Amino acid sequence: MQTVSPNIYVSDIKKTIEFYETIGFIKVTMVGDEEDPVFALMKCGDLSFMFQTFKSIQDELPAISRTNGGSLLLYINMKGIRDFHERIKDSVTILNGLSKTFYGATEFSILDCNNFMLTFAEDE
Repeated sequence: MQTVSPNIYVSDIKKTIEFYETIGFIKVTMVGDEEDPVFALMKCGDLSFMFQTFKSIQDELPAISRTNGGSLLLYINMKGIRDFHERIKDSVTILNGLSKTFYGATEFSILDCNNFMLTFAEDE
């Protein structure tokens, strides 16, 4: 195994793209028309996130919850966490501020526009 690219189900792809662009991701691919996309692949460095609408799976995949958010935390290792925190802190919902953990990482957590938690971490 080499990488993982989560496929995250959301209600609004356009809003999701805008949010993730705010924190440094770029849209690589989008499926569907500009006004009503159903899928987007976004990247930031070596990270790839796929976003897909609940609508696009309609009656397929009954095990997938049809609500935003959930018991998922995306833990993102990075370099330059302090500069990144400073750059995005006023445009996102901060859940846990920048702090040093008991295991030595510097971290902070935000809530994305779909109620998923993103924790950014750096071993300083």
